[in-house]
Amino acid sequence: MSADRLFLFLGALFGALGVAAGALGAHALRTVLAPDKLAVFETAVRYQMYHAIALCVLGWVIGRFEGRAAPWAGALFVLGTLLFSGSLYLYVLADLRAAAMITPFGGASLIAGWACLAWVALAAQRRPPH
Repeated sequence: MSADRLFLFLGALFGALGVAAGALGAHALRTVLAPDKLAVFETAVRYQMYHAIALCVLGWVIGRFEGRAAPWAGALFVLGTLLFSGSLYLYVLADLRAAAMITPFGGASLIAGWACLAWVALAAQRRPPH
């Protein structure tokens, strides 16, 4: 599978799972979790959705620009989402406090992904039209 299709697929998958997680939080978990834990869960969902959209956009960007920075951005967005949102889900749903120690690594990956995307905007050459 090409990188553009892979990141579009992963973005769509993360988006679908984010909507499902948001619905779970809004309906099933609202009465089960303490308000502070629900807020953490909602942060995980929000960042997952932001980066689902970013991955879909990146699928389009990869098809238009040359270079390695865009695929790196995608890999960092995927890794960052798994580490950031995933660690928060584990912290809230499994009550694994140690999982929250992973969250900053996910955040750093997300920041690095955005930096790679910024580099694409500044330095990458456009692909010739097909």
